[in-house]
Parts: sequence; C-alpha cells; structure tokens
Amino acid sequence: MTTSRLSRYVRPLIGRDPGEAHRVATPLELFTDLCFVVAVAQASSGLHHEISAGHVTRATVGYSMAFFAIFWAWLNFAWFSSAYDNDDVLYRLLTILQIVGSLMLAAGIPKMIEHGRTGIGVAGYVVMRIALVTEWFRVAASNPDRRRTALRYAFGVMAVQVGWICFLFIPSWLILPWFLVFVALELCIPPFAESAGETPWHPHHVAERYGLFFIIMLGECILSTTIAIQGALDAGGSGSGLLRVVIGGVAIVFSLWWLYFSREDADILEHQNVARNIGWGFGHYFVFGGTAAVGAGLAIRVDYHHHHAEISGLTAALALTVPLTVILVSLYFVHIRPHDPSDRIKLAFALAVVAVLLASFTPAPEIFAGMVCAVLVGLCATPDTADVDLPE
Repeated sequence: MTTSRLSRYVRPLIGRDPGEAHRVATPLELFTDLCFVVAVAQASSGLHHEISAGHVTRATVGYSMAFFAIFWAWLNFAWFSSAYDNDDVLYRLLTILQIVGSLMLAAGIPKMIEHGRTGIGVAGYVVMRIALVTEWFRVAASNPDRRRTALRYAFGVMAVQVGWICFLFIPSWLILPWFLVFVALELCIPPFAESAGETPWHPHHVAERYGLFFIIMLGECILSTTIAIQGALDAGGSGSGLLRVVIGGVAIVFSLWWLYFSREDADILEHQNVARNIGWGFGHYFVFGGTAAVGAGLAIRVDYHHHHAEISGLTAALALTVPLTVILVSLYFVHIRPHDPSDRIKLAFALAVVAVLLASFTPAPEIFAGMVCAVLVGLCATPDTADVDLPE
C-alpha cells in the first residue's frame, strides 16, 4: 500500500482548533453515547431491583461503583475526541473498540452491583482504556509540542489498569477500599497530564457533549419509569399510585431539563482555569449518576405502590428524594453557581434541597418533590445574562 493510500486510512492525530467555528458533535460521538447508555440502563435497572428487594446499602455502593466506570470511560472519550478527532479509519476503529468495551461493561454491571466486581465488567473497562491509550500514543507521535502530555496520559492510564486487573483477585473485604484508591488515582491522571501542556479541547463542543449526554440520562430516567409502570399494568395494577408517579416524574424530569439548559456553559469553560474545568467535568458524575438514579427511584415508587417492594414507604421515598437532592446540589455547584453565585440563587437551591428531603415524609413524595422542582425552575431558570460576571 502506497503512502498516499495509507494516509487515507491513518492520518497524523493533530490537535484540533479550540476556536473552530460551528463545532458540533459528530454522528460517531452520538452513536457512542447511545451505546454507553446501554450500560447506564443496566446500572439503573440493577439499582431499582436491588433496592426493591431490600438490599439498599449493597445497591447504593454497587451502583456508585458501576456508574463511575461508565462515566469515567465516557468522560475520557468525550474530552479526547474534542481535542483530537481526525476521523480517520484508525480513529473510527479504535472508537468502535471502545464501544465494544462499553457493551462488555454493560453485560457485567448486574453482577458488579450485586457482588462489587465481575470479570467481564473489568475486562470491558480495560478494553476501553486500551483503545484510549493507543490514541494517546498516536497523539504523542504526531504532536511534538504535546508529547509529554500525551505520554503522561498513556502511561498513567496503563499503570492504573494493572490495579483494576488485580481488583478481580483481591479478598472481598478489600473491594471497596481498593476501588476508592484506584478511583483517586484515575482522577489524578488528567491534572497531572494537563500540567505538562493543556490539550486543545473545544469549549462549545465539550459543553454540547455534556448537554447531549444529560438529555440521554433524562431519557433513561423516563424509560426506567415507563418499564416499571408497564410491568405494574401487566400485573393488573392501577390506581392513584401510578398516576402520582407519572405526574411527579414528569414534573421532576422536565424541571431538571429546564434548569440544566437555562445556562450555557461554553463561555464559562472558556474563562475558567484548568483546575476549575476539571472540577466542572468531574462534577457531572453526580449530575448524571443522580439523574439515572432518579429513574430507578421512580420505578421503586411504582413497585411500592403495587406492593412489589420489600422496603418501607420511607425507604421507597428516600430512593427518589436522595438522588434528586444529589442532582440539585451538584447542578448548583457545577452548572448554576459559575453563572450566578448570588445569595438569592443559593438560598433557592438550599431551600429546595431541604424541601425535597422533607417530601420523603409526605404521603406522595413524588408529587411534592416535583412541585418543589417546578418552583425552583420559576425562581432560577431565567437568568439575566447581561448581569453575569465571568470569572477571571
């Protein structure tokens, strides 16, 4: 194969222009997101069924671990593609390899939630990371000025994967401490690598990617609730319980959508420093994870109303209100506060968090929580952009 023909399939992985006009998500990125949502659906379903069965602590810990694996792999792909997507054949093939890894991870999530680990889940995660390491080596070979950054990413990710492989063989009592240590190591890689030279990610593209993934999370929330309602109807269920879940769920989901898209983060990302941008990116773990967990919480409420849940009414209510408060707190800090740190907005979110938690003790927590979210939208979702002071 001649060099000219080879270049059609493998091109240098040069950084893209971070100021490129009209940069939008590609069809390959959207396809990848939809494949990742398979894993999200598995995690949400596992959380739903484990809590309904009365295994609250195991479900919460297992879900948090599984969702971190999904989110972290997605985050790394999103930021890398924003900086270095050259859309050659090799890039596409390595992206498909990451998709295969995400599907393997999805297959292992039920056992991961139940037992804390699973071979196919870890294997899928490692496959995704191997594909990313290969891309970073391509960047190192093509970008002399960012070679140190790329090699720090590549070798850092490789080193941590050794720990994840060993994760399969450690005693059960060590699973959670081991997981937390290696999560901390994973979180250290981007700041360490970026300190050698920032990658040329595109602020508007990154903001759009996060926004699109949030929409997918909201869709998964609706899907989880719909499946639970359909199951209840098939079993002969009916009545006010289902209606309350539908009304409250719609109010919650649309309020979260309205709050998130009331602000545009691209301009904020352009003006913040590296540490703040990394915090913004990492903080969405709680926004996304909480949203998928709200879907599980609504499904648990359906189970409770139709006596399919082996938990108390308060526990069923907290399964909805706790993840909702997680979303509201994280949404405020990573998305709302950078635009408007005023005391008015801070107080509105603080009161909303308290009110949502208190809704757990009412006869219809989904309705009261939905009402709180709707009021919060009215108070906070119409910012005066002319008064926004961007951080230095």
